[in-house]
Amino acid sequence: MTEETAGAGKKPTPDVPADAGEQAAAGAVSEQEAAPGPAAGDAQTLENAEGDVSAQDMSKAEDATEEQGAEGATEGGGSELEAARTALGERTQDLQRLQAEFQNYRRRVERDRAAVKEIAVANLLTELLPVLDDIGRARDHGELVGGFKSVAESLEMVAAKMGLMQFGKEGEPFDPTVHEALMHSYSPDVTETTCVQILQPGYRIGERTIRPARVGVAEPQPGAGGGKSEGGSDGSAAEEETGGPEEG
Repeated sequence: MTEETAGAGKKPTPDVPADAGEQAAAGAVSEQEAAPGPAAGDAQTLENAEGDVSAQDMSKAEDATEEQGAEGATEGGGSELEAARTALGERTQDLQRLQAEFQNYRRRVERDRAAVKEIAVANLLTELLPVLDDIGRARDHGELVGGFKSVAESLEMVAAKMGLMQFGKEGEPFDPTVHEALMHSYSPDVTETTCVQILQPGYRIGERTIRPARVGVAEPQPGAGGGKSEGGSDGSAAEEETGGPEEG
């Protein structure tokens, strides 16, 4: 009776599974992982702040780099502009020098061309001078008539168009630079050396003499003015020797 009474006074203990404690512990851990505490939130905020600061620093660094690049580009552009100006000045001087050399070369070529042309014309007309002399002699003798006269006048006209000029006239003073004296005489009718006869006329082209005029010249009579004075002095001396004129 005693054992049954004692057994009847106790409440029956429910059956607890053996892994119940392990399940409770795992649930607590999962709850902690699902709901982060305040320490984990503070760490995340700090990381976000550090990221913002790093982004700002990088932005400032990029701005500074861009400014330095702009300044470098400006300095580089200034040096390139100065170099371009220097090169332009050198090329301009070279061009001016070449232009001056070309102008001098053109003037020299034109001068040489004119000289060559004048020489060629002079050589041609020099070969025609004997023909012109024959025409002149025929004209002086009255033989320049008919068709020969027309041909002669045409030839003289062409020579004149080419610049041939005739010079040499009787009575002009003798000039040894343009006259060639072939005959010489004395004359009381002249007061200086004068061309009194034109044997062959002279010819020139412009200022160039291609043949001097061949002339006969005359000079004043030597002692023509001094003979009277000598004679007068001789007469005076004779009068002094005889003691003066005789009295009648």
